[in-house]
Amino acid sequence: MGLLFFPRGGSSHVAQNLAAALPGAGWRPTILSGSLSLPGRPGDACVFYRGLDIHTVDFTPALAAPDPLSFDPPFHPSYEDREGAPDAVFARLDEAAYERQVDAWARALADAGAAEADVLHLHHLTPLNEAAARVAPNVPVVGHLHGTELLMLEAIELGDAEWPYGEEWETRMRRWAKRCGRLIVLSDNQVHRAEGLLGIDAERCVQVSNGFDPELFQPLPVDRAGHWRRHLVDVPQGWRPGEEAGSVGYRAEDLKAFAGGPTLLYVGRFTAVKRVGLLIEAYARARLEFDHPAPLVIVGGYPGEWEREHPADTIERTGAEDVFLAGWHGHDELPGFLNASDVVVLPSVREQFGQVLVEGMACGLPAIAVDAHGPAEIVDHGETGWLVEPDDLEGLTAALVEAVNRPDERRRRGENARAVALERYSWPALAEEVAAVYEAARAAE
Repeated sequence: MGLLFFPRGGSSHVAQNLAAALPGAGWRPTILSGSLSLPGRPGDACVFYRGLDIHTVDFTPALAAPDPLSFDPPFHPSYEDREGAPDAVFARLDEAAYERQVDAWARALADAGAAEADVLHLHHLTPLNEAAARVAPNVPVVGHLHGTELLMLEAIELGDAEWPYGEEWETRMRRWAKRCGRLIVLSDNQVHRAEGLLGIDAERCVQVSNGFDPELFQPLPVDRAGHWRRHLVDVPQGWRPGEEAGSVGYRAEDLKAFAGGPTLLYVGRFTAVKRVGLLIEAYARARLEFDHPAPLVIVGGYPGEWEREHPADTIERTGAEDVFLAGWHGHDELPGFLNASDVVVLPSVREQFGQVLVEGMACGLPAIAVDAHGPAEIVDHGETGWLVEPDDLEGLTAALVEAVNRPDERRRRGENARAVALERYSWPALAEEVAAVYEAARAAE
């Protein structure tokens, strides 16, 4: 199982949970992943994948180099184009930079024993696919589309960005997709997009949802006051642009909004598609109509990474009160945050799945999300949560008001959400589906 990126996003959580569940389905996984080891920062693959058979490509020396993408091994590129970031968008990398990526990952695959594997499960479409074709040409490949690669391809086709090597990367990604014996996708919507963007037959796509660990994500008793005091006052992790994690902290008296009322929770990165700024603006409006205080807690934002306006700046610009930046936390801490909350909110307009929605539902929380892409297939409007149109400030505001002011309905939808999560999204059952994909890919060779 291979991932070009160091663990920080949804695909790494998928790989972690899937690898832990696969032995129960008869498969023994070895993981090859990028890794970044910085004091006090997430990203160390050995820590993230602890307990699993893990091999790494360490990006730490590259990050300190004048040009991280020219180092050996080079830092990974990105599907996102963030000015000044060390992980430049793939479509800006020329042929020489591309070959450096392939060469480094070919060596890593060889060291990890890829040529002796029964199946290679490659997350995303990256130079890791080309490296696999060179190192293990006879091993069947299962690709796994998480959606971010499709967003970059859509931007290339629409001409939304001035990337000098977009067409070359589009050609490579199409070639890699066609080499995959099977392609795991997250939703029906992705099947149709993959057909057009990658030129593949829909028959080769297999829909397997992301899931949750039922032992980790479940309703649990939490000392709510103690939880928020610990993470917002005692050991804060929130940050502002140009400042370190923990630079945004709060006083004990700031937490009076948590007394008695429901808590709204956002979890995710600070990328443009997530629409965190829109959520803060909607919350500022909705708060005026709440029957009682209901704070909004924002968990996430990988330290130093954001697109467009940072949430701290949005809070200042809008004058929004009772919005708290809790910072980036490990996945194993997330059940505590969910169980200390009452509603999970994800306003992302192009969310390819919506992992946190499933995990929140497993903990008994109803969801507020956008009626598009993955969330539209996860959330049943009126039964397990609220769906609003993309970029609909008024609709999002109304959903926040209803979730806060109708406690009985909030609890009913939360109970329904828990039942649906257990039935459809538990990792042990999903691992059986993935194992069947492996068997099909192997049998087709």
